[in-house]
Amino acid sequence: MQQSNMVNKIDLLHKHSDVTYSRFLNRENTQTKEQDMIVFSHLRWDLVIQRPQQLMTRFAKDRRVYFFEEPHFTNQNYISYKVERRQNGVKVIVPILPKNIRNDEVPKRLATLVDNLIEDEGIEEHVSWYYTPMALTFTRHLTPSAIIFDCMDELSAFKGAPKELLTLETELLKVANVVFTDGQSLYEAKKKKHPNIYPFPSGIDADHFRKARSTDFALLSEPEDQKDIPHPRLGFFGLIDERIDIDLVDKVAELKPDWQIIMIGPVAKINPDRLPKRPNIHYLGKKDYQELPQYLAGWDVALLPFAMNESTRFISPSKTPEYLAAGRPVVSTPIRDVIRPYADERLVSIAENAEEFVHCAEKSLHLDQKTWLIKVDLFLSDMSWDSTFKKMAEILRRAYNSQVRPVVFVQDSNASALT
Repeated sequence: MQQSNMVNKIDLLHKHSDVTYSRFLNRENTQTKEQDMIVFSHLRWDLVIQRPQQLMTRFAKDRRVYFFEEPHFTNQNYISYKVERRQNGVKVIVPILPKNIRNDEVPKRLATLVDNLIEDEGIEEHVSWYYTPMALTFTRHLTPSAIIFDCMDELSAFKGAPKELLTLETELLKVANVVFTDGQSLYEAKKKKHPNIYPFPSGIDADHFRKARSTDFALLSEPEDQKDIPHPRLGFFGLIDERIDIDLVDKVAELKPDWQIIMIGPVAKINPDRLPKRPNIHYLGKKDYQELPQYLAGWDVALLPFAMNESTRFISPSKTPEYLAAGRPVVSTPIRDVIRPYADERLVSIAENAEEFVHCAEKSLHLDQKTWLIKVDLFLSDMSWDSTFKKMAEILRRAYNSQVRPVVFVQDSNASALT
């Protein structure tokens, strides 16, 4: 009886919500050029612009794309979801669950919301695209035309990763039609685990970031919170989380008190109180993707100060080509997918400690920009997100047009709850 009441509340909410579409209206739009896509992600759409946003905005040009985030927990006593429309065509699905829900109930409730979404939106044949294996706990019952696993990171190595994540990844690798990896290192780690796997390192929206090279652009567009910071400026943008070597940042700032270090991005998974506080370290917070060239235009050197630990072992930072397209010299810790190919091509400097960071940055301040930029542009010429998307889309079409279908999920009654 309680379950019935809950489902009735969900239906009632959908019928009267101004953010959820009528199932009848949406069925008029089911004849798209390509199959609908439901994306299950551990990352929130609005956190920072990364690989999922770059790819899904392109997929959404000729199909409906639903980006299903991890749940929000609120004080409401029923389950629901919101559909948040984006200008780029992607529909962000925000599941909402009660704060007091038991862990073992979470997958069941999320499965209900996925089913409601499919019915409300008139979704028929669709592709399931996974960024997190944890989503298997509430999607095993689906029968997609194809299953794609776009492996961005070794998520099991992250701080606080659920203990069942590796088991679920093994299951996802068994049932996926296609696996993509964000970089060569991840590909090499996974290539023996799947017969249809492709490495796709981060692409680049070169025209967007190349705006930062213009002297006029830098002078006219200097952001208010950066314009009074003296030079030389060394900058970083992205998530400031467990992967950033904050001790390294602190030591570089200590060694060069006349250098200014600019850190742009939201703080996640670490206590903000742990961040180093010095007069020459400036935390400017989260910025819109469209604003990034304005900040980059005023930097002298760009930084990749990643910690060398399990969480960074397989990362392929998308900001590496973005920094380069902006015309900023780059100094990085020895991340494998930065060394190969960027450092090997003498496009990026590698430093293992603060003293080496200072040395490399000093050399970068006197770089022969003209010669270096010719090499940069040649290297980046075939790395566009458009090119990456087209190749992925063709592989996807082959997957769901072939006679090969995904292995049917076997429901595991002992599956752990999503956390």
